[in-house]
Amino acid sequence: MSKDHLQPTLSQKIQALQGGAETSFTRMVRLAAGTPNLITLGRGDPDLPTPSHIVEAAVGALQTGHVNYTPPPGLITLREAIAEKMANERNLIYDPNTEIIVTAGAQEAISVVMQTLLDPGDEVLLPDPYYTAYEMATGLAFGTVVRIPTYAENDFEVQPEAIEAAITPRSRLLVLVSPNNPTGGVISREALQRIAEIAQRHNLIVVSDELYERIVFDGATAPSIATLPGMRERTIIISGFSKTYCMTGFRVGYLAGPTALMTALQEPHHIFTICAPTASQYAALAALQGSQDCVDEIVGIFGKRRQTLMESLHSAGVPFPHPAGAFFVFADIRATGMTSSAFAEELLQKESVLVFPGTQYGPCGEGFLRISYLAEIPDIERAVEKLQRVYRTATGN
Repeated sequence: MSKDHLQPTLSQKIQALQGGAETSFTRMVRLAAGTPNLITLGRGDPDLPTPSHIVEAAVGALQTGHVNYTPPPGLITLREAIAEKMANERNLIYDPNTEIIVTAGAQEAISVVMQTLLDPGDEVLLPDPYYTAYEMATGLAFGTVVRIPTYAENDFEVQPEAIEAAITPRSRLLVLVSPNNPTGGVISREALQRIAEIAQRHNLIVVSDELYERIVFDGATAPSIATLPGMRERTIIISGFSKTYCMTGFRVGYLAGPTALMTALQEPHHIFTICAPTASQYAALAALQGSQDCVDEIVGIFGKRRQTLMESLHSAGVPFPHPAGAFFVFADIRATGMTSSAFAEELLQKESVLVFPGTQYGPCGEGFLRISYLAEIPDIERAVEKLQRVYRTATGN
């Protein structure tokens, strides 16, 4: 059966969201398939092994018969451990019985929030560039994305006055992702304080995506807006285990927020997944209760790779805004005059290096490439040498 024959069976919202066109992510992955000697600096999937004690906890859970559903909000022991983490690391107190929900990854948490809180036409304020799941999840909930432009000159930090200028009577949610995917930027406490005032003045709910909170460098911190006066009761925190503990395939994330909101979120979560994978919840519990030396080791390795990538790009003459967190550098290729997509495709086809065009993450990503440093240092160095050849050819240098 042809795609054209199936098209009338698709919902109108899916047709509108997909637009009938291949996404840049799908196109790049398709073009990369089968490429010999491919260097992959595209996806945000850590290449380091999951710490052994976490894997052993998952295996032990399976071997001892922990294969049934947990309560929909998650194992109470895991929720208690998350609450303890939030108290110790953020000075935020959440009731594990009513204010924390374990989800099938942060990705599910995003969809649960949008489906629960948006009515058709409600607006989600989303700093651009942005993680694309927020746009799709908003559309599936019949909401409207309002893009808030950010710029390399400010290290892509969202400016409070730009947020306020975009607010309308339909504004419902404000999304903050810090550290940011795709730019690696971190929102300062000073900016968060001004944003908090705006959120309270306009009665906005803030979705604070803190998935990369522990992956920060050069003395940077990624404060949570929920810690500011008056913000805990209007903030939903989304976080998880995928990045910090190299557990992407385990699919465990969580939501934390005030009881009234979390009670509303629980049933949609139940409908989506019933519960997060049981063995994975035991693995997440081991991650929190075990030694955190593994996190220091993982972040230390990422830090060395980040430094290599930044130094290599600098030597190649390719500028970039400062990436204070996450594991991405948003390389600036505007001097080439090429579109992000054209540059990324040429780099792939001529040099066998996979990166993603910045426009995959919104219009403000034009002229940039998202480069992850989730590869061995020699591969990063070779990739930048190859990128430099394309860059110099395009700029005539």
